[in-house]
Amino acid sequence: MVNEISEITRRNIWEGININGIDPFGRLEVPAFLGRIFNLAALPSTDGRYKDAYRDIYQHTVLNPGDWDDYWLLSDKRINLLFCDDLIFLQVLCETLHPVVRADPTETTKLLQLYNEYLAVDGYQIIEKARISDRPIFAGIKRGVPDIIKKKDEEIKKRLTAEYVTQQITLMESTIEISPHVAIGTAKELIETCCKSIFDERGVRYEKDWELPKLVKETIKLLKLAPEDIPDKTKASNSIKQILVNLSAVVQGICELRNEYGSGHGKGSSFMGLDSRHAKLAVGSASILAIFLLETHEIQ
Repeated sequence: MVNEISEITRRNIWEGININGIDPFGRLEVPAFLGRIFNLAALPSTDGRYKDAYRDIYQHTVLNPGDWDDYWLLSDKRINLLFCDDLIFLQVLCETLHPVVRADPTETTKLLQLYNEYLAVDGYQIIEKARISDRPIFAGIKRGVPDIIKKKDEEIKKRLTAEYVTQQITLMESTIEISPHVAIGTAKELIETCCKSIFDERGVRYEKDWELPKLVKETIKLLKLAPEDIPDKTKASNSIKQILVNLSAVVQGICELRNEYGSGHGKGSSFMGLDSRHAKLAVGSASILAIFLLETHEIQ
């Protein structure tokens, strides 16, 4: 796949970090920082005295910190920061913002602004996806999540205010373009969360071993949304019943996508994921279904 984040953007970002006088590795030593992303023990050494990249980098950045300049990562063929995959480049940037790495929130804010200013040109941005110890954790995403999905997800957030739900939705939105399999897996989890929340709020017990189709089916029964619950005299009753019948097909489809392509199961080395359009379909369907169930729960 051809990278979308250009060499120019990557150079501008790294130069911007140094111009602002901010250490990209924060409070970690360089090998410790890079070890959060790369398996340095499996990468070769450029110094004949050492057998792997970890010892090599430790020697020249910790023991002798003046050996390499501030831009060595751009040209180092092992890390390949100028030409590595976009996802890896974004991961490196996000790690520089991680609270384990960055102690000063002011520096985090400056770096985030710097990154997003340059990434925007190439259609990417870095957003908060979760919080730990009340500090933000970031993820890189491709800009332009469809408005309809954003609007639906905002509706869900209003109805389910738990932090976990917000994190699910943020993760789902942020991975549609760059990690569709994660978005698909999270879409399934969102439906599960919504259904279980409805049971909990109504004080009704559900079985923990219910698979998603069973959980949704029982939620529909609980909300009296089963086709047999719709009186024949109701206007457009046949159409409503048909839509309700098809809810099970939507759920089954999301489950099958998740099982085959989602983030819930380990994959072989030859695994080929789906396109972002498939993730948008799963996320959009899950969001609409969740809102329908939550709205019905609220008005009854």
